[in-house]
Amino acid sequence: GAMHSKATNPYQPITVEEIRDEALEVCAAGASNVHIHVRDENGVNTFDLDKFHKVIDPIREQYPEVIICGCMVPFTPGDWEKMDKALADGLFDQTPVNTVASYLGDSLFCKSPAAMIKKAEMCERNKVKPQIAVYSDGDIDNARRYLIETGVVSLPSYWILLPGIVGCSPMYGPMDMIDVLSSYVRRIKEIDPNAEIMVCAGGRASSYLTTLALLMGLNVRVGKEDTIWRYPHSDEKIKSNAEIYKDTVMIAKLLGREPCTPAQYVKKMGLMRQGGKLISK
Repeated sequence: GAMHSKATNPYQPITVEEIRDEALEVCAAGASNVHIHVRDENGVNTFDLDKFHKVIDPIREQYPEVIICGCMVPFTPGDWEKMDKALADGLFDQTPVNTVASYLGDSLFCKSPAAMIKKAEMCERNKVKPQIAVYSDGDIDNARRYLIETGVVSLPSYWILLPGIVGCSPMYGPMDMIDVLSSYVRRIKEIDPNAEIMVCAGGRASSYLTTLALLMGLNVRVGKEDTIWRYPHSDEKIKSNAEIYKDTVMIAKLLGREPCTPAQYVKKMGLMRQGGKLISK
């Protein structure tokens, strides 16, 4: 992740080595997809391509079938050029396209329509599957107006939902989780009936939101990117991404669901491999 620090969770991976080792541990546990940020020497999210390679190259070498979702959110001069190079070089298989204008925690995170369109076009041009990342129902309509109805993003679309994060749609209890997530999914399916939807175990909602998403037949993302809390009702911190991944697999299996293999994930999310390289269809 990019936001949480060791001050909020002492187990948060910050250095290249910590991020790489946690990612490899999750791959060893059977994950088909890992989501990667990297940080600079001060623990701040960075676009440093060398650091991305130091994390991702060992994953590619040891687990070549695992899908890499790399997160780059352009803000400062030179960021767009670095992202274009990363996508053109095939560093990532997927990357989020944010359609957000919200206070995430205490920071304003706002993407202009031009930025949404530019990043989505860059993904499509480089055959990297864009994840439409939304934090509120307004973001869903932004995606409809700027990315779907304009034809910028190829269908079926692939959405990643982060409603439980502080500053987004309130989830004060289980009923709120049900109402908010159900509403999100209905809106998205009205826009694209064949859309694939991934739900992040964000904020205090954490494992409860994961379980609700599994009950609804959706896909899930878990770990220390989106929350520091192991459970909504306690202050126990997440120690290991792999530990949470294994817990989630157990919940899924108890509900009669199985985690995708990398090959199944590629097919499900509209990806394909061409000459050994993963590309968007």
